[in-house]
Amino acid sequence: MIPVPSGVRVWLAVGHTDMRRGMNSLAVQVQQVLERDPHAGDLYVFRGKRGHLIKILWHDGIGMSLYAKRLERGRFIWPSPADGTVAISAAQLAYMLDGIDWRNPVRTWRPEMAG
Repeated sequence: MIPVPSGVRVWLAVGHTDMRRGMNSLAVQVQQVLERDPHAGDLYVFRGKRGHLIKILWHDGIGMSLYAKRLERGRFIWPSPADGTVAISAAQLAYMLDGIDWRNPVRTWRPEMAG
């Protein structure tokens, strides 16, 4: 699990990204295309074209980290392809990493009565 500190902002890079890109070229993309500071402590999430792989770029104040996750089945739910970013919460990111639709998570079952 990615150690996401409270209060950190999570940005989805809308559209698809070339997943061959590494830490440095993704940081340049954050700076030039998304027009944000990759060293500000925010999380930047990128999704590949096929939708089963994401990469997360994060600078924790000491150094840059690059995380990757691939789903064995299914695809990561992603906003419609357009330029820019979409902000989500850390809880929504946790849903996404578990393969759950972060836009509308559904509780599976809740008991009506005790006993």
